[in-house]
Amino acid sequence: MSYEWILLDADETLFDFKMSESRALSAVLASMQLDPEDLTITDCYNRINRGLWQELEQGLINSTELKVERFRRFCLEQGLNEDAGVISDRYIESLSEQAFILAGALDLCLYLKDHGYRMAIITNGIKQVQFGRINRSELKDFFEQVIVSEDTGFQKPQPGIFEHAFSKIGSAEKEKMLMVGDSLTSDIQGGNNVGIDTCWYNPNRVPNHTGIVPTYEIHDLAELKGILERSRA
Repeated sequence: MSYEWILLDADETLFDFKMSESRALSAVLASMQLDPEDLTITDCYNRINRGLWQELEQGLINSTELKVERFRRFCLEQGLNEDAGVISDRYIESLSEQAFILAGALDLCLYLKDHGYRMAIITNGIKQVQFGRINRSELKDFFEQVIVSEDTGFQKPQPGIFEHAFSKIGSAEKEKMLMVGDSLTSDIQGGNNVGIDTCWYNPNRVPNHTGIVPTYEIHDLAELKGILERSRA
C-alpha cells in the first residue's frame, strides 16, 4: 500500500497542547486572582474540561457551547462571581498564542515533504485556537489543508469531519490515505469509521484495552518513516 496523503492530528501528535493549555490556564487563573500553582484549582478545571471534550466527541455538546460551559461550571464549583463568557474569551486568546511543537514533529514534516507526501491536519478544537497556534509555529507551511471541527459541524470520530476533509483535499481515494494521531477514540476510531488506514502514535506505550484496532502503532514519530518506506516497497 503506497500512501499519497498523510492526515495528521494536531494536539499531542504534532503540537504540545498540554504545555499550551497550562500556560494559558495559568494566565487566566491569575487574572481571576487565583493561584495557578494550587492543584485543587487546576484539577477542578481539568476535570470539567476533560469531561466536556468527551461529550464533544460523543456529539452531546458543540465547541461553541464548550468554550463557555467549562468556565461556567468551573466558576460555579469554585464559588466565583465571574462572567464565564469574558473568562472564556480571555483564555482562548491566550491559548491561541501558545505554539509549541513536539520533539520530532518538524523532522517528520520535512521528511514527508521531501518524499512527496501531501499533508493535511484534521483536528478537533476551536478555529481561533488551532489556526492561531499552527500559524505561529514552524509547521505552518507544510499543510495543504487544515480541517478544524468547529468549521465543519462535526468532530472526530464522526465521519462528517473526514468527508469534509476529503472534499477539501480533492481526493476520495481512501486507499491512499493514512490517518496519524494519538487518540484511539478520536483519530483511530474516526479513521476506522471511514475506511482509511490508521497509525496510533502512542509515545507512552499505553495499553490498548478499547477494542479499537489501528493499522499501525508507533511510539516515536520517526517510526512513521519506516512504515511509509515499507509501504512503498
